[in-house]
Parts: sequence; structure tokens; C-alpha cells
Amino acid sequence: GAVPHSGRAAAQSLVRVLFHDRRLQYSEQQQLEGWRWSRPGDRILDIDIPLSVGILEPQIHPTLLNTVEFLWDPSRRTSAFVQVHCISTEFTLRKNGGEKGVPFRIQIDTFGAGGKGDPPEHLHSASCLVKVFKPKGADRKQKTDREKVEKQPAAEREKFQPSYESTVLAEVG
Repeated sequence: GAVPHSGRAAAQSLVRVLFHDRRLQYSEQQQLEGWRWSRPGDRILDIDIPLSVGILEPQIHPTLLNTVEFLWDPSRRTSAFVQVHCISTEFTLRKNGGEKGVPFRIQIDTFGAGGKGDPPEHLHSASCLVKVFKPKGADRKQKTDREKVEKQPAAEREKFQPSYESTVLAEVG
């Protein structure tokens, strides 16, 4: 692997968009093939290099449309700006408008560069649940979600996660 300027070994992270529902996980390959067929030349996941910070050697796999990877220096501030290009309703069975949309999982697996001939050492995995909608649909969804939460009694309201400017990932056990 590449060694950043600090002289310390770089970490390598793999970012993937996966299905959260077990039902869709079983047929993930067919689902992704179907998507590729209906959207030739498009990718499910991209990394926006100009908006990212501290990312070295980003790699976009031509065949793995739902995966990007990059190296980074754990001692420096790093942020990866990723774009998901498929919307949650592209994988719902009935397409007649107003579907819930399937939840995706964004997962980041990080590895340390192994020694010569050694496999890379798994350091950390984190993920979060996302649903992706077109801008108008997303605004509408956020509005109805907000209204739903506001109608809840205070004790129930505390169970909901607060909103964040950037995506918060939870460690995968």
C-alpha cells in the first residue's frame, strides 16, 4: 500500500451500498444486475473527490457499481463525500407511486495495510441506514416524518434520533 507523508501506513476503506432487508440481501446479485441492465453506464455509488478531504488513491470499480475504496492517513482529518445514485423505490416490487422505498445500508470497512504477503488486517466496520429519494420526494418525506415526530408525546419523542448535517455511522459488531 501507499505510505502517506507522515511516514505511517495508510488505512484502506471500502464503502458499499447494501440492502438492509434480509429478503433483498438474498437476491442482491440479481437486484444489482437488474439495476445495471435498466441503467446502463450508471453507478450506484460514487465518491465526490473535490468535496472529500484527505483521501488518497480513490478507486472506483467498473464492475462493482455499489463499491468505492480509498486510502487515507488515520492521523489526519479525513472525510469521504459519497453519492448514492439509485433511489429506494427502484427496488420496490410495485411501482405505482407512493411506495415506501427499500432501506439501504451504507457500510464502511477499514483495513490496515498488512505486511509483505500478509492479508490486510480488519480494523473497523461501521454502517448506517439510509433511504434515498428524489429531491422533491425527500423534502416531502422529511416533512411528513417531522410532523409524525411532533405529534408524539415528549417521552416517545426522545426515542427518535436527532438530525445531523453529516451521516453518523454506528459500529458494526
